[in-house]
Amino acid sequence: MNKKCVIIGGGLGGLACGVILAKNGYNVTVLEQNYQTGGCLQCFYRKGTKFETGMHFIGSALPQQNLHKLLNYLEVTENVRLNQLDPEHYEVFSFKGDRFEFATGREAFIENLSGQFPHEKDNIARYYDLVMKISNASSLHSLDPAHNDVALSTKYQLCSINEVLDSIFSDEMLKNVICGENPLFAAERNKTPFSSHAFIFDFYNQSAFRVQGGSDAISTSLLNTINKYGGTVLTRSKVTKIHCNESKATSVEIEGGNVIDADFVIAGIHPARLIELVDSHLMRPAFRKRMSSLPETVGCFSTYLKFKPGKQPYYNYNIYGYDQMSPWNCEIYSKDNWPRGYLYMHLNEQPHQQWTSSGVILSYMNFEDVAQWRGTRVGHRGEDYEQFKLEKAERLIDLVARDLPELKDSIECYYTSTPLTYLDYTGTEAGAMYGVAKDINLGMSSRVHHRTKIPNLLLTGQNINSHGILGVLVGSIVTCSEFLSENEILKQIREANE
Repeated sequence: MNKKCVIIGGGLGGLACGVILAKNGYNVTVLEQNYQTGGCLQCFYRKGTKFETGMHFIGSALPQQNLHKLLNYLEVTENVRLNQLDPEHYEVFSFKGDRFEFATGREAFIENLSGQFPHEKDNIARYYDLVMKISNASSLHSLDPAHNDVALSTKYQLCSINEVLDSIFSDEMLKNVICGENPLFAAERNKTPFSSHAFIFDFYNQSAFRVQGGSDAISTSLLNTINKYGGTVLTRSKVTKIHCNESKATSVEIEGGNVIDADFVIAGIHPARLIELVDSHLMRPAFRKRMSSLPETVGCFSTYLKFKPGKQPYYNYNIYGYDQMSPWNCEIYSKDNWPRGYLYMHLNEQPHQQWTSSGVILSYMNFEDVAQWRGTRVGHRGEDYEQFKLEKAERLIDLVARDLPELKDSIECYYTSTPLTYLDYTGTEAGAMYGVAKDINLGMSSRVHHRTKIPNLLLTGQNINSHGILGVLVGSIVTCSEFLSENEILKQIREANE
């Protein structure tokens, strides 16, 4: 076969496509502009302490669950160690100090939540069963060709989260608790489809894990597997142009002038970055306009905490805190009332650990807050930018400390990042947390297809299906089905798990 496939971007989508195609005989070259691969799987060190940047925890990773099957197929499970979050309360929510918890699995989830909302027990079960039904309606998400209820999937892609919950529950506080995980996909009221909520909830509620030692272990494993099957991964190789002839893409040019011929090109980058690389009549103005005007999810401000040795107990769960009694509209704030909520997580370093050396606090931040520094380089943005980050970090730490008073005394030092940092390292438009936003009011026009107007130029990554590790891997199957067919890939996944 030996067809040459050049993949732009060494994030999860690009690396997963690289593994699938290399395993099937394609000549794969992955080009990553940064010095390390991984995209949102990247980690970094400061003063000898490791920090996660994006993939803080994963779900459905017990044997025979969906992510485990995919990781097995991609030959990741033999190289990566996972530690399960506490099944009794893997997610903890604080609404102005009122605490609620999610437990793993159908029966435990229903019993746990109905303990605080006994009058809604039957509706909690009804909600859970609807979520499972929606999640299993897609053959790709269920990894079962027999499951493909297009009508059901479409229906809940066009209904908002709050609309569906209003039809199930009467208790307003319960609706808010059910939406406590909104930061995992930057959900917006009256916009985000219920199907997005269903996929995320089902994914983590089946089982939730942290990657021992950091999620960069996943990208390292994928990179090594590409090499194992004869592929090549090149870092510090920024693509500056995709060359086309009259009918298709022919090669990719790297900064410095090197050109790599290609029979196929897969772009694991944001669509707005892709159109900047193509100067061809094949990519028509209408397509360019739509790709450059796609709605984006909100950005994120991150505070990375380095703890004093033996001071901060390791929390084997995630904490979501809200400075209000609702998880909605935290992306709408003023200078005075930011932040309106947070997500706080620890890095897992070893099984059964007692103390943690690092953690991260995330909160929404709109790109407009940092737009004045766009065009500056990391580490060279000026004193006013550093002061801006310092002020925001202190306010965010203060908010978390209302729920966790011991936090401040445990902190040795901290580091920060903004939507501008995210833009620089991932190329995501406006530093959006999760790329293109899905909006029921825009219908299918807010969705990005894996095909472009150039027949051998394809897209992959978080924008073409969904973000997160499962969403991106499913998107990789969608992209690679142009080469192998969906049924062939699902067959290979089944065989890898027999």
